[in-house]
Amino acid sequence: MSTAATETIPGYLAGTWTIDPVHSEIGFSIRHMMVSKVRGRFATFSGTITTAEDPTASSARAEIALASIDTNNEQRDGHLRSNDFFNTESNETMTWVSTGVKIDDGDIVVDGELTLLGVTRSVPLAVEFNGIGPDAWGGTRAGFSATTEINRSDFGLSFNMPLDGGGVVIGDKVTIHLEIEAVLDTPAA
Repeated sequence: MSTAATETIPGYLAGTWTIDPVHSEIGFSIRHMMVSKVRGRFATFSGTITTAEDPTASSARAEIALASIDTNNEQRDGHLRSNDFFNTESNETMTWVSTGVKIDDGDIVVDGELTLLGVTRSVPLAVEFNGIGPDAWGGTRAGFSATTEINRSDFGLSFNMPLDGGGVVIGDKVTIHLEIEAVLDTPAA
């Protein structure tokens, strides 16, 4: 492992990791009625992370089931699955694939491409490495937190309704937050 990785990411371990969906979350928030935010999550997702000896050569991939959206409101979730938004009958998943990793003064940015409704856009993640440690079953786990923002209109999600006093029901900016716990499958040789 490089000296830079040791200094920048204490406890760093190279290998291939599988995201543990039971102990992870892919969530989001979006402005509603111009005065508050609605929060939600995707309940079904999978992914892998490959940490390289040189952390900037690492990679990640995730696949998220669009029909698993959960905003704690069945009527809203049904509308989000409809043709007005995700059209989950024709669009089962969205994917995010990393394209590069940058570490600057301890800040980690993982560049990547998000594909949603047939549209691919660059979506970088600001990542916080939370550590690596043993689990109760003799394995090794790593934790990561990440955030990003997207404009939903960039992906063709443009449905909206005007409000009587001005403004719209749904904002364009979607804040995405990830809490990822991953299990080491294969340590680097």
